[in-house]
Amino acid sequence: MDYTCSMKPTLLPSQKMVRKFVPADFVITDWSALQPLYDALQQMPLTDADALREFLRRRSELDSVVSEELAWRYIRMNCDTGNEEYSRAFEFFIREIEPLLAPVSDALNHKVLSCPFVSELTGAGFPILFRHLKRSTELFREENIPLLTEISSLQQDYGKITGALSVTHHNKPLTLQQASKLLEEQNRELRQEVFNKIVASRISAKQALDDLLDRLIEKRNQVAVNAGYANFRDYMHDELCRFDYSVSDCFDFHEAIRSHAVPYLEKISAERKQRLGLSVYAPFDTEVDVYSDRPLQPFEGSEALVEKTIAAFSQIDSFFADCIHTMRTNRFLDLDSRLGKAPGGFNYPMMESGIPFIYMNSVGSQKDLVTMVHEGGHAIHNFLSNHLELSSFKSTPSEIAELASMSMELISMEHWEAFYTDKKELLRAKCDQLEKVLETLPWVAAVDCFQHWLYTHKHQPAERSEAWAGIFASFSAPTVDYSGYGDYLKNMWQKQLHIFEVPFYYIEYGMAQLGAIAVWRNYKQHPQKAIQDYKAALAAGHTEGIRRIYELAGVRFDFSPQYVKELMDFTWNELQNLKEQLHGLS
Repeated sequence: MDYTCSMKPTLLPSQKMVRKFVPADFVITDWSALQPLYDALQQMPLTDADALREFLRRRSELDSVVSEELAWRYIRMNCDTGNEEYSRAFEFFIREIEPLLAPVSDALNHKVLSCPFVSELTGAGFPILFRHLKRSTELFREENIPLLTEISSLQQDYGKITGALSVTHHNKPLTLQQASKLLEEQNRELRQEVFNKIVASRISAKQALDDLLDRLIEKRNQVAVNAGYANFRDYMHDELCRFDYSVSDCFDFHEAIRSHAVPYLEKISAERKQRLGLSVYAPFDTEVDVYSDRPLQPFEGSEALVEKTIAAFSQIDSFFADCIHTMRTNRFLDLDSRLGKAPGGFNYPMMESGIPFIYMNSVGSQKDLVTMVHEGGHAIHNFLSNHLELSSFKSTPSEIAELASMSMELISMEHWEAFYTDKKELLRAKCDQLEKVLETLPWVAAVDCFQHWLYTHKHQPAERSEAWAGIFASFSAPTVDYSGYGDYLKNMWQKQLHIFEVPFYYIEYGMAQLGAIAVWRNYKQHPQKAIQDYKAALAAGHTEGIRRIYELAGVRFDFSPQYVKELMDFTWNELQNLKEQLHGLS
């Protein structure tokens, strides 16, 4: 089956939300079509708590319709970055609809918060909703609307620039994802040749990406100043509603990672260098398997990826497998890498359809397996929380969303026999996964630390590159020798799309990685109880605070040095156990 997104799929009748406020045949064309519906909400009398609740339901329904329309425009544009029609449709939405929607949304927020019956809606989710509405009204500034519109438009340029990058190998054009798979080959000369081509391709976009980030930083800083903040970092901390931790907590987390995760990263690199028998361990040596003469290939083609994911998920919980099956049936998948497709991967919730969409750039690698189960975790989260009354209850902060996805990486690992029938290959895949877990936290800390620097220092691109090099050095293994790749190292941050498209959405991966390790540890000890807790946490959506959701999952929202050390030690010991088994088969 071809999993290319070419049009809006046809839904199974049982999946789609039944409209009660928005006309069944309503289609979003422009603001003039939407305005009467928002006017009706603005004019709706809130005579008692029941009326307020009905107002929130109607607004939720309309917001779901609007958000899904934007979702499809975004997905199509990413699926085919060269399609001008798709680009224009997305641009029209963010330039002609969102700017007019912003003040209306703010007015509706004020309408809710000024209602005398707010205190009577005390059920699960409502205190969280009202807290977020209050924060939104505090940040809203009329003068920021055109700036935010321009920022939304500029952010899409990252996908256009990087989606156009490619390399030629043996007279065949390859996406950077396809080329990167060759870095797993045993032939070191081949790896170096391909890596040099990838580096050259990325460097060719350096100036364009530097210019883009300069423009984004300027506009983002102005948004922050307009809202009364000293810098965009502090503004985003509040805009992301980080009620459970402070900016200084982020720096403390960085230090905990530097102390208790980076040493394991260095051990991994030193061991790999030794097993490869290299005097110089270069950046093109970091992906090759040290236990076999051929790369891992867990699947071939997107159809096999879907089938094997369903098989692995069915061993955990039949509902998880049903989720992926439903997405396949409704064609809510675009999985293969191809020229002209924007890089990256994501799971996009569809509030009206009730079915999320998974987008990725798979080339048949182990990394793609992990991406699929990661995004599958997000999808399961969407399905489990779909029963909740309001769309805001389903819209979880990333600290919770990433707990769902990163836990699924590790839980599913216990059932990767669906991908690997050979015991040695299965152990290799598991070792690779745990090494990547130990590598994740230092990279997350480096990216987050860099973003703090970006928005608290006035700088030129050259200074930015030097700052990244220093930050990266403090969170990386000195065993890797970047001699001859100085320009690549200084601009390595440009491959992280979050810096361009979703600023400051990154440290959550580190927090969620800790939670995921703890969920996995529970699963290894008490599988049924762990899955029961995991499902309960996901089904709660955002009706509770972050700490409470983690408690429902059977773990702690804790990134203290002691907890980081405890979970890093556990992961390292598990990795050593797997390696002992692998050595026994060698």
